[in-house]
Amino acid sequence: MKRRFQTVAVALAFGFALSGCGNDSGQSSGSGSAGTTKSTESTKGSKLNMQEAAERSDSMLDAVLKAIDPEVQWAHGPTTTGSCDVTRRRTVMTIVSAERRQSFLDQVEKFWRKSDYRIKAKNNDEEFPAIYAQTKAGFGISVSFRGRGQAFFEADSPCVKESKVAESASKPNGPAYEGVYPLPRPNVRSDYWSAEAS
Repeated sequence: MKRRFQTVAVALAFGFALSGCGNDSGQSSGSGSAGTTKSTESTKGSKLNMQEAAERSDSMLDAVLKAIDPEVQWAHGPTTTGSCDVTRRRTVMTIVSAERRQSFLDQVEKFWRKSDYRIKAKNNDEEFPAIYAQTKAGFGISVSFRGRGQAFFEADSPCVKESKVAESASKPNGPAYEGVYPLPRPNVRSDYWSAEAS
């Protein structure tokens, strides 16, 4: 049953990414976050190259993780590139209990709305909830809970100029797990985020 819910969540994310494909969307079908829709705003991304887009994605991820209170520990997930887009990922290493997931998502959504991101879709599944948002410049960003309640953030660019992409300069606030894949399951306890119903 858990596997079926996870498959549905992944399928939903993939479907949203596909829905953004089009001449002006600049969205790769392999992004994993909410896709862009046909919009003149998303063509702004074409002024950037892939490295600049990756840096902008990093700043978006840095900002939302800093907005979460109390702080959660995170590590870099893999960076992937398409023919003209790039996706940065962050994996939350703090244990977020089932009882705290909605509070976590509420903080993220509030921050994205305050940042003038458009909430494109929400998955309200109890076990694998997710939120998908988009910036005015056509960048997609998402947060999703997956196996063992681990939270994952992804930020993906619209179509931009091809270039090499360096590793992220953002420093994790815990172990970097360099060369470790897949990353461990969440293993950091928080008095708040890891709390369970008594």
